[in-house]
Amino acid sequence: MEAEAKEVAGDEEGMVAGAARKRYERLVAVRSKATRGKGAWYWAHLEPVMVVAAAGVGQPAETKLRCGLCSALFSASNPSRTASEHLKRGGCPNFSSPCSAAAAIDPRPISSFPPLPRAKPALVLSGGKEDLVALARLEDSVRKLKSSMAAPASALPEPQADAALSLLADWLLESGVAVSPSSLDHPKFQSFLNQVGLPSVSPRRLVLSQLHARYLEVVSDSEARIRDAAFFQLSSDGWKSSATSSDHAIVSFAVNLPNGRTLFHRSMLTVSRAPSSYAEEVLRDAVAKLCEGFTERCAGIVADRFKKTALRNLESRNERMVNLSCQLEAFNGLIKDFARQLPLFRKVSGDCLKLANFINVQSQVRRIFLRYQLEEHGHSRLPRTASVGDRQASDELAVVEDVMEFARPIQMAALDEDYKLAYQEEQPAGEMAELIQNGGFWSELESVHSLVKLVTAMAHEIELERPLIGQCLPLWDELRTRVREWGVKHSMNSEAVEKLIETRFLKNYHPAWSAAFVLDPLFLIKDAGGRYLPPFKRLSPEQDKDVGRLITRSVSPEEAHIALMELMKWRSEGLDPFYAQAVQAKQHDPSTGKMKVANPQSRRLVWETCLSEFKCLQKVAVRLVFLHATSCGIKRDSSLMRWMHVHAHSEAPKKMAFLTAHSKIAKMDSSTETMDLDVLNMADDDALGDFAGASSVL
Repeated sequence: MEAEAKEVAGDEEGMVAGAARKRYERLVAVRSKATRGKGAWYWAHLEPVMVVAAAGVGQPAETKLRCGLCSALFSASNPSRTASEHLKRGGCPNFSSPCSAAAAIDPRPISSFPPLPRAKPALVLSGGKEDLVALARLEDSVRKLKSSMAAPASALPEPQADAALSLLADWLLESGVAVSPSSLDHPKFQSFLNQVGLPSVSPRRLVLSQLHARYLEVVSDSEARIRDAAFFQLSSDGWKSSATSSDHAIVSFAVNLPNGRTLFHRSMLTVSRAPSSYAEEVLRDAVAKLCEGFTERCAGIVADRFKKTALRNLESRNERMVNLSCQLEAFNGLIKDFARQLPLFRKVSGDCLKLANFINVQSQVRRIFLRYQLEEHGHSRLPRTASVGDRQASDELAVVEDVMEFARPIQMAALDEDYKLAYQEEQPAGEMAELIQNGGFWSELESVHSLVKLVTAMAHEIELERPLIGQCLPLWDELRTRVREWGVKHSMNSEAVEKLIETRFLKNYHPAWSAAFVLDPLFLIKDAGGRYLPPFKRLSPEQDKDVGRLITRSVSPEEAHIALMELMKWRSEGLDPFYAQAVQAKQHDPSTGKMKVANPQSRRLVWETCLSEFKCLQKVAVRLVFLHATSCGIKRDSSLMRWMHVHAHSEAPKKMAFLTAHSKIAKMDSSTETMDLDVLNMADDDALGDFAGASSVL
């Protein structure tokens, strides 16, 4: 028991000592920074010290403030109050000396003040009291020079230093405009290089020394990979970039290879909303350059939304080519269809717009709403809105989202006594109160918001997963199923929504979707006899015919009837069960938490190996099953676009942009913003608390 008591006592002493030391360190930190602003005058005379609990026994247990003029000790709980009572009100016998009075006007740096003994002679300068200002500046310069003269690390051997600088240059080149090369000129960065044993470096020399060689290396590697592939798909993204202040857009081109690899090809600066004829010309030139005269190597093009005539014209010139619209744009377009054409959405968005405008315009209502919003969410902002005569789909979506998010503060504001007084006097306030208290409005708002959220979530999945074209039909079937479930859940008639979905589906449908769906081994269905057969039963009669039409178009006229016979055999026999199960095997993906296909490339490889008896059908299948249904997926970077626009006639920025895009595609790096937030959220709460505590003392 005695040992336990000693142990507990020891722990308590340790905690007390730790708290005292923490308080001491905070005060020292505050004192070291208080060289000019409020509080600087008294910190020149008050010094934090540690006081031992008992002479020669234990650890420091208390933090005190010692007066540098008279050596008196005071509590450290309130330095400002101590300074006022002890120094200003005459408690210190030495504070009225010329030195201390001058220091109170404009003190020297704290670090230069030693503790002064009593009745010490005042410092007399030739220029009088005003010399103290110049003296403080001199001492501050000396302190900075001393702190910057830390001993550098020993220089690295030349080969090691060159390798390190080469890696630094690679990082700069791949980062593009995210890290400006000129930032290397910052004195602190140059000091960092000196500390780790690297020589000071010129940003221009470092970047340019690596840029051309690195660019040639990447281009050469990409061209070799494209040449080695039997065929490829051209992916183009950026034709539907929203107009900016400069009315320019970046269009990016990438190459999808059958082995699953995506290679960046190039980016070009063009006007926003480029005409279809111009897009057709640019795409045709890109295909010709990549194919080197043998255009059949291009299995197809996938591009984001512009008039489909450009894609159809290119496809008609090469019958084996499959040109598709990006499915991510199709789902995003469907949300805009809801905003423009769905009566329920128009009604709800109109009410939300009136409500948002009312809150923003009426000052008394605005104050009430912001007060409840602050209580509910911990922050306050006004709902987004738009002028009634200039309503865009994106604006309406934003208003609906904000009203849904701020539903509770809005409802609480309408029940506030001050609001009741307001709407008793004004008709608009009464109408808005009636709308807010209408349960039907909130039910309809929730159903519309839920519908948009449903499609947005699927669009986000498409962006992450980048599905192949064999998955297009299942994707739209899944959307229809979810919409029917939405209708049941919210007691809504989903007929109008389903009509809009069907219109958008037909607008984007391509016969290759159906052909890829039945030729992709991933979608084979096990029948009662244990055979794995293609899912022709899930096709409509017209889609079934599309399969035959596309296959005959994709082979020579002499091979057309053979291909159709092989298609009938594939339809009736399917694939060996062992190979089918191997293709469809799934495994857990730790990054998403979902089950994913274990070997995606097996969908194509099974046609090139164990299905070699289908000599004509095989040629069509291997070209179809690897095609992507979305464009290359480089996130549009407005800063990169502005940078390329400014340096449009310079080769170096173009090469840097190429290396940046190549690196992003190679790493599929779309999580930079999330990572940055994660880093910021890792700040230690204790450290923030210490900072807040120190700040409160100032």
